[in-house]
Amino acid sequence: MGARIAIVGATGAVGQEMRRQLELRGFPLEGEPVFLASERSAGKRLPWRDGEVEVQAVSAEAFDDVDIALFSAGGGRSREWAPVAAARGAVVVDNSSAFRMDDDVPLVVSEVNPAAITRRPKGIVANPNCTTMVLMVAVKPLHDAFGLTEAVATSYQAAGGAGQAGITELIEQTRKFVDAEDRLRLDGAALEASVEGDAFSKALAFNVLAHCGSFTDARYTDEEYKLVNESRKILDAPQLRVSPTCVRVPVAVGHGIAARLSFNGPVTRQAALDALEGAPGLVVEDGTGTDGEALAYPTPLASAGRDEVFVGRIREDLGDPNSLNVWVVGDNLLKGAALNTVQLAELLVDEGVGG
Repeated sequence: MGARIAIVGATGAVGQEMRRQLELRGFPLEGEPVFLASERSAGKRLPWRDGEVEVQAVSAEAFDDVDIALFSAGGGRSREWAPVAAARGAVVVDNSSAFRMDDDVPLVVSEVNPAAITRRPKGIVANPNCTTMVLMVAVKPLHDAFGLTEAVATSYQAAGGAGQAGITELIEQTRKFVDAEDRLRLDGAALEASVEGDAFSKALAFNVLAHCGSFTDARYTDEEYKLVNESRKILDAPQLRVSPTCVRVPVAVGHGIAARLSFNGPVTRQAALDALEGAPGLVVEDGTGTDGEALAYPTPLASAGRDEVFVGRIREDLGDPNSLNVWVVGDNLLKGAALNTVQLAELLVDEGVGG
């Protein structure tokens, strides 16, 4: 017996990937999934296995007999409809930021803190921010081994973190700029000003933007505060010091994070490699190179389309024996969003939710 699944936001980029993951992973479904979206998408037919399923508008009745509702339709829709779905008997797995810091909503990475999913008094489970999620898969085994006290994390976030609109904007700008080599070299400011983007505040093609998300207090962005607060909650480490900088880079899919991790005592590269060996969902890609030989290390581009998180450039800090520097990458639309959502649904089925 399986679980009856609904996807809210089924027509969006992450919703599309959720549908693919359910099918690809052979999720134990009871009957056809329920695909939900806005009124303007109602009636559209989406492919499912050998046929199609009609999209319905979100309504309270649409959650009747649903065991697990996967939400990826933005924070506003989640705040409005997730409590409704839970009241109708569904366990909600929400991909937005709406409930992540609610004390009565577990914030779960499937490989990091799966046991947290069992305590959900509101019937809602939250999926972490994509950057936090990728970093935590690599950090958790190091935290367990050495006791993490501080993280200085700089993220290099793909255009796809802003959804399909971000990818489209990057590709369109790249096409426009690729034939403007002289202006790229000699008149960059004017070239940057020649485009007006909707997804990003400045031109992203051939560029790097020194922020992701919206600026809040103390000149930090909401993306940076997510990295701080969500890391503490996931690791159950409320005193963890996190110094974040989130940067947008001209990559379609795949986030990278450079992190300086500090621990309770001295830590060596070999000890770190031993701790990371066999960690669930993690691939260590870290060559040994000598005398300037190129080291093996992961890249965001190569992570696109991969389920795993990758870690490399693992090295002892030059100034602090208690610290390591690492480079972590992962597909922000897969592990950073849709894949973890489906993995959480699998944990719920293992717990007995559904048939």
